[in-house]
Amino acid sequence: MSNRFTQYILAAMVLGIVMGAAIFNFLPDTRAEWASSINLIAMMFLRLIKMIIAPLVFATLVGGIAHMGSGARLGRIFAKTMGWFVSASLVSLLLGLIMVNLLQPGANFPGTLPAAGQSTGLPVSAFSIEKFLTHLIPTSIADAMAQNEILQIVIFAVFFSVAMGSMPERSKPILAMIDDVAHIMLKVTSYVMLFAPLAVWAAITATVAKNGLGVLWKLVVFMGGFYLALAILWVILVVVGFVVIGPRYSHLLKLIREPLMIAFSTASSEAAYPKTLEGLTKFGASSRISSFVLPLGYSFNLDGTMMYCTFASIFIAQTYHIEMSLATQLAMLATLMITSKGVAGVPRASLVVIASTLAQFGIPEAGLLMIMGIDTFLDMGRSATNVIGNSLATAVVAKWEGELGPEHELGPGEQVTPDMVPGEVPAMAGHG
Repeated sequence: MSNRFTQYILAAMVLGIVMGAAIFNFLPDTRAEWASSINLIAMMFLRLIKMIIAPLVFATLVGGIAHMGSGARLGRIFAKTMGWFVSASLVSLLLGLIMVNLLQPGANFPGTLPAAGQSTGLPVSAFSIEKFLTHLIPTSIADAMAQNEILQIVIFAVFFSVAMGSMPERSKPILAMIDDVAHIMLKVTSYVMLFAPLAVWAAITATVAKNGLGVLWKLVVFMGGFYLALAILWVILVVVGFVVIGPRYSHLLKLIREPLMIAFSTASSEAAYPKTLEGLTKFGASSRISSFVLPLGYSFNLDGTMMYCTFASIFIAQTYHIEMSLATQLAMLATLMITSKGVAGVPRASLVVIASTLAQFGIPEAGLLMIMGIDTFLDMGRSATNVIGNSLATAVVAKWEGELGPEHELGPGEQVTPDMVPGEVPAMAGHG
């Protein structure tokens, strides 16, 4: 079934490119309407994903933490997880900085530069340290779940599950109910993912129909350099995976093919979350670890986005012939390291991060207008990279904690369940 689903995704991507190009070239007067109408299908799928993310994250995270035991163990796992996230972010930012200086994609930019004072319309004020710190704590868990604020849900779930752990007898019925909710949400997820190939077709068709493939040629040097840098980042992540996890890491790469393609084609890391969780569970990572590390990764471990921030920022400086010393570039890297953690949930987050950072270093924010037209094509690569980075982080933490067990192949009609831990068989299997 997995191979067949992968084939459906690939076929949808190819069909989307062909149909999108046909609409762009043969229906120039109505291509915007066609793109808007077809994109509704992709938007409906992404809304379905948003519908299940909050209850899925809450139920699996609370269940996972509640089964961890002591608070000291939770603290140890959190420290290892954040240590990995910070290290991975630094590597990604530094790689983007090195590659953009080596390739110099903006040095001889052939296009017309936007006027330095022109506005991008981005909410540059979306980030500040004060806003970030207050944003961490939900004013209401209902509001956090309604807004799909994953980081706030994680904060509440940690407090909730630690409190449950301190009252084991009273918590038993609540924990049983939460486990049941997690089982049900995973089943709902399996239904939603049936629409993924259709959503992939719609997203690709709408993007190509609206922009055409020709738009890529205007910034081919920038895009080529960025995707080369992404390829190098992938190589680094894969090598680290083999070093830390061993030869079996190749199996994880196979198991996350589907979420990688979903993230790439829809330009959404969030859309790949359910399939990534499923792939990690099949790989043998304890649900206690994956349900904790993976949601945190969506706020703190966006490797593709990190690299894009430095690459795009220096590219814009190059196009305006603004000289930046090594010290200034390293200061920008440090700034991006902080600001990138503060815009979880902000639409077009990477662009907002870059816009707010450019202003601090005297680089025209208007430079973003050059790349905003192709941002969807760039976001595809960023989103896929975020998936591989978060799946690696989860597998590594599971390995360090001794909770990376043998792989579990799902049988016909069987679904991933939140109680799958190393060496155990699922306590409950879905049928359908």
